[in-house]
Amino acid sequence: MTTRSGTWIAASPRPRSDRLTQVLVAIATALERHRQRKRLAELDPRLLRDIGVSAEDAWQEARRPFWQR
Repeated sequence: MTTRSGTWIAASPRPRSDRLTQVLVAIATALERHRQRKRLAELDPRLLRDIGVSAEDAWQEARRPFWQR
């Protein structure tokens, strides 16, 4: 990489531990999202009304793949 003045700047790659940490956090987040959606699908209509979510909205959310936000 060079700057506007033409000086060379060595771009250091991210340390391997940072990348591993990012991957592990992404996996943990996806698993938690999966668990939450599974629990949402198990709620009865009365509890869904309590939290202000329709049964259709809960069903649509629960059907989404775990990797989607």
